[in-house]
Amino acid sequence: MVKPKHWWDLPVNILGYVILIGATLMMVVPFIWMVTTSLKPSGSEFSYPPQLLPTSFDFSNYTDLFTLVPFGKYFLNTILVTFFTVSGQVIVCAMAAYGFSRLHFMGRDTIFLLYLATMMIPFQITLIPLFLIVFGLGWINTYQGLIIPGISSVFGIFLLRQSFQGIPQDYHDAARIDGATEWVIFTRIFLPLTGPALTTLAVFAFMGTWTDLLWPLLIARSQEMRTLELGLAYFNANTTAFRQTNWPMVMAAAVVVMLPVLIVYIFAQRYFVAGISLSGIKG
Repeated sequence: MVKPKHWWDLPVNILGYVILIGATLMMVVPFIWMVTTSLKPSGSEFSYPPQLLPTSFDFSNYTDLFTLVPFGKYFLNTILVTFFTVSGQVIVCAMAAYGFSRLHFMGRDTIFLLYLATMMIPFQITLIPLFLIVFGLGWINTYQGLIIPGISSVFGIFLLRQSFQGIPQDYHDAARIDGATEWVIFTRIFLPLTGPALTTLAVFAFMGTWTDLLWPLLIARSQEMRTLELGLAYFNANTTAFRQTNWPMVMAAAVVVMLPVLIVYIFAQRYFVAGISLSGIKG
C-alpha cells in the first residue's frame, strides 16, 4: 500500500470515497426500490415505516402485467421497431459517413457542415413537418411510420465519419491498387475496423428508440400499435382492469421496460467506451 505523502492526503481520500459512495447510493437506491416494490403485494407499498425489502415476494404483478394489459403486444412492437430502426440507422449512417470521409465530390465539406448544423435544431421544431410528411404518405398507425423517420441520425454520421477518418489512407490506396471497388473497401476494410464505433451508435440508437415516447404517441393511434413506453404512459387508462393506481404493477412494468436497456448497455459497455475514445482521435 502506498503511504500518503502528506498528512492531509488520507482524510481527503476518505472524504472522496464517502462522496462517491453517497452519489452511487443516490443513483442506485431508486432502482432497487423500483425492483423491490414490483415484488410487493398491492397496498403494502405505502406501509409505515417504509420497507426497502418486502416481507413476502409477490411475483403475480409480473403475470398480471401481461394478462390485464396487452403488455406482450407492446413488447413485441417495441422489439420490431427497435430492431429495424437500429439496423437501418447503422447502415444508413455508415454509408453516409464513408461518403463524407473518403469520397471526393464537389461541396463535400460544405454539405457536411450544413448537415451537421441541423443538430442545433430541436426535434420539436421539425416534429410538425415530419408528422405532415408521414401523414401524407399514409403511414399513421403503421410500423413504417414508427421506423423510417428514425433510420438516419446526424450524430451517428458524425460519429462514424470521425472513426473512418482515423483509418490510415494507405489501407484505402492499397485496396484500390488490388482492384477493390468502393463497396468492397467499405464492407471488408472500413466496417470491420470500426466495430467499436458501430457498436456505440447501435447502443445509442437502441436506447433512444426503446425509450422513445413522443413519436409513438403521435403515430400509434390504436392499442395494437403501442410501444412499451406508450403503453406505460397509458397504463392506468384501462379502468376495467383496476380502479386505482396499482403501484407494484406499475413498478413491474417499469422494470420490464428498463431491463433490456440495462442488459444491452452492460454487454456493450466495453465497445461503447472504446468507440467514444477512438472516434475522438482525429477531427
